[in-house]
Amino acid sequence: MKKIRSRGILAFVFALMLIGYSCKESFLEIPATGQLDEDQLSNKKGLEGVLVSVYGQLNGRANRMASASNWVWGSIRGGDANKGTDPGDFSDINPIQRYAYITNQGVISDKWNGLYEGVARANLVMKLIGVAKADVTDADKKRISGEARFLRGHYYFELKRGFNNTPYVDETVDYGTGIEKVSNTKDLWPLIEADLKYAYDNLPATQDAAGRVNKWAAGAYLAKVYMYEKKFTEAKALYDLIIAGGQTTNGKKYALVPRFQDAFKASNDNNSESVFAIQAAANTGSVNNANPEFDLNWPYNTGPNGPGNCCSFFAPSFELGNSFRTDATGLPLLDGSYNNAGKELKTDMGLKSSDAFTPDAGPVDPRLDHSIGRRGIPYLDWIEHPGNDWIRNQSNAGPYTTKKYAYYRTDIGSLQDNSSWTPGYTAINVNIIRFSDVLLMAAEAEVEVGSLEKAREYVNLVRARAANPASFVKRTSGEIAANYVIDIYKTAFASKEAARTAVRFERKLELSGEGHRFFDLVRWGTAATELNAYLTYESKKLSGALGGSKFTPNKNEYLPLPQDQIDLVGKDILIQNPGY
Repeated sequence: MKKIRSRGILAFVFALMLIGYSCKESFLEIPATGQLDEDQLSNKKGLEGVLVSVYGQLNGRANRMASASNWVWGSIRGGDANKGTDPGDFSDINPIQRYAYITNQGVISDKWNGLYEGVARANLVMKLIGVAKADVTDADKKRISGEARFLRGHYYFELKRGFNNTPYVDETVDYGTGIEKVSNTKDLWPLIEADLKYAYDNLPATQDAAGRVNKWAAGAYLAKVYMYEKKFTEAKALYDLIIAGGQTTNGKKYALVPRFQDAFKASNDNNSESVFAIQAAANTGSVNNANPEFDLNWPYNTGPNGPGNCCSFFAPSFELGNSFRTDATGLPLLDGSYNNAGKELKTDMGLKSSDAFTPDAGPVDPRLDHSIGRRGIPYLDWIEHPGNDWIRNQSNAGPYTTKKYAYYRTDIGSLQDNSSWTPGYTAINVNIIRFSDVLLMAAEAEVEVGSLEKAREYVNLVRARAANPASFVKRTSGEIAANYVIDIYKTAFASKEAARTAVRFERKLELSGEGHRFFDLVRWGTAATELNAYLTYESKKLSGALGGSKFTPNKNEYLPLPQDQIDLVGKDILIQNPGY
């Protein structure tokens, strides 16, 4: 927290961002010309500007590791993907995917500092509300404090599930002299709950800007916190309300968009499925207003035939690809047999793009080809994925490229930004919570304290959308690109355990690559079993990247506190996590 602790609360020099929204968000960054004092910030315009800076920190502001996308912390650690690229590129991520975290590791400090930057910005808003000028009405104060406390709750939630025990600093703590005395022994869960409850009780159902959070987003986040705390009864009660009556900030009743892929299109941002998302915009004068956290995660060396042109990071795992295998009836292989010989997904591993290859002809879930780029399958509206030519180092990364948040050829110049070193900055909003996530969390709650039939209903809503033939990937000829076989669960779950297995696996398929998997495994208590099984399988394919890796229970569930933070204040104030 050095960067946070060394700043006086009024000495922040923000690039204030004023939001102007129509159907699609746009951002205008206004560079600060000097330090802004309390008098300048405590009127309505100043308060709104500082509030927007709290939102601005969601994507990390050029700090990739701080982003709420959690592509490293949730997806790579969860087995959705590996680092990709080659071993020497951004090697600080290598120990993360091997669960060999280091206490002085730069990427871990980046996550910590980025989250506490978000906390500090939220606290500044709360501090300024206490001295707000006359043009800030009581209604303004209620709304602004609701948004600020929601966002502070988000940043602390990220700290809690990332580091477990971290210091709690709010607007009452003096950033100049008192912060060094704040220990990390306080239970964060009640404090996170309090912020989100306040937001739920005080925010309006709709707002004048689509990117702002509303009452229902706060409710969904609070219910998610309850699920992490295993307060299933409280979560179920909230989910019942949210599913029945929740709506987006721009007034759309929560619903799944008809086609799975349309949840990840810039032209469809702020749709009925969007509960809470990082807003992104292209061509604003700063690529930090796009989604800079993904700037490395594109197919490699595509030239004009594909997006990004660099750098082959975030490569989906063999195990994830196999997970999309279905049986003849269109249901997933919940027994894990998808990794068995004869059921694994056929790949072009070891082949050049000039070598002959025929894609897998077996039954697969159609979400596979919206989540993973693989050879022989159309890559959005670009070309058929050529395989090895788009992979920087196949022996290190495997045969796949990421696809979910890739931009379309038709986005070039309008919903994509060419102003920086890579064209891979886009206007695609990054989902933190979307409605399918809500439905599957609600299904979990139903399994634990409610109705197995209701849980099946929620899972089937998600699966029915995935089964919509209009969403199947097609070739330019109109031919369906693969053997897509998917169906809903037509019969009741045989037991509570069977229901639990089905719901959890559905989260793996539906939310792959969205930063959830590792945290799901930890909260379910299955991380050691599942991740060590993953490593055993995956390391046979990628021995250089993953050989010898091991997940250590009661240690690797949480990151170590950055050692430089402990050195600053003393190990009696900041107590290191077990095992480090």
